[in-house]
Amino acid sequence: MTILDLSHTVEHGMITYKGLPAPLICDYLSREESRQHYAEGTEFQIGKIEMVANTGTYIDSPFHRYAHGKDLSELPLTSLADLEGVIVHAADRKSRGITRETFKGLNVKGKAVLVHTEWSQHWRTAQYFEGHPFLTKDAAEYLTDQGAKIVGVDTYNIDDTNDGTRPVHSTLLSNEIPIVEHMTGFAKIPEKGFRFFAVPVKVKGFGTFPIRAFAIT
Repeated sequence: MTILDLSHTVEHGMITYKGLPAPLICDYLSREESRQHYAEGTEFQIGKIEMVANTGTYIDSPFHRYAHGKDLSELPLTSLADLEGVIVHAADRKSRGITRETFKGLNVKGKAVLVHTEWSQHWRTAQYFEGHPFLTKDAAEYLTDQGAKIVGVDTYNIDDTNDGTRPVHSTLLSNEIPIVEHMTGFAKIPEKGFRFFAVPVKVKGFGTFPIRAFAIT
């Protein structure tokens, strides 16, 4: 068994999405300060993080898009963990938009569909925020019709950020298909025979949260 990490590391000052603040990571209780509370030679660190939900590799639940959609606490684990996966290669696309044709002939029913665009190579660079590849509305409709369970991408956004209607988010999340964005490590995933995991913290009233996404082969 091999476990493949598909997540970016969350770091202090890291920008995930242009226009959103970076996380602030610090000590709430430092090791030095803790020494006065414990026996000699004993110390602890309690960390503190302040961040927006869309930080690092994260998952979107229906509540992210729809006020009455399921939030993170309501997502069934059967939609997030131990899912059969399929990797879809879209690095040699002719345009930024990844259409339904890319998925034709693939059995995606009940599976985690991971779209490999190779865009994660630009992570932590200025290029990551500009001209990213995205899925088209017809691709989202096709994945929905074919019964995909969850969709993950290694790019800046699953949608074209110039389209304010966000058709892919709207389509997938309205059909209770979670979305994982800002993934990485897809080149390590085999063509078949892997299981996918993308479990967030069980937070009430939140639609998005960072995850430690991984695959088991």
